[in-house]
Amino acid sequence: MQTNLEIGEEEAKLAVDLIVGELKRRGKVAAIAVADRHGELIALWRMNGAGLSTMTVASNKAFTAARTRGPSGDLGDSIRADGWDIAFLSDPRYIGWPGGVPVMIGGQVVGAIAVSGLSGEEDAELATLGAKRIIKSVESGGSQG
Repeated sequence: MQTNLEIGEEEAKLAVDLIVGELKRRGKVAAIAVADRHGELIALWRMNGAGLSTMTVASNKAFTAARTRGPSGDLGDSIRADGWDIAFLSDPRYIGWPGGVPVMIGGQVVGAIAVSGLSGEEDAELATLGAKRIIKSVESGGSQG
């Protein structure tokens, strides 16, 4: 029998709150997406001033990270290195830009976090902060810590 862990709304809120706080501290704006282990949205937050397209891009980055079980930017690197078309994956939600990261617990993908609106490097950094926050919460036994 398989047992699959999956992040939910409490964990999504922890990640979003942390990332929004960090963005405000830096004086920047972005969109944040949190997805379940299948890449389907749990939460989507667009800060005031973030471009409209950042919502779609963040959603697609989270989808990609969950489905590929790796950072969304890795898919883009593979495409460029191998010379194949992303359309080969047959779902337009796959995206190869950095900023989406899977949330891994016990070697299992339980969800994904993505940020869009900054540089790919900064998007990925902030998404990783959100993922680490969820992992810390789960490992400590609850979303309160």
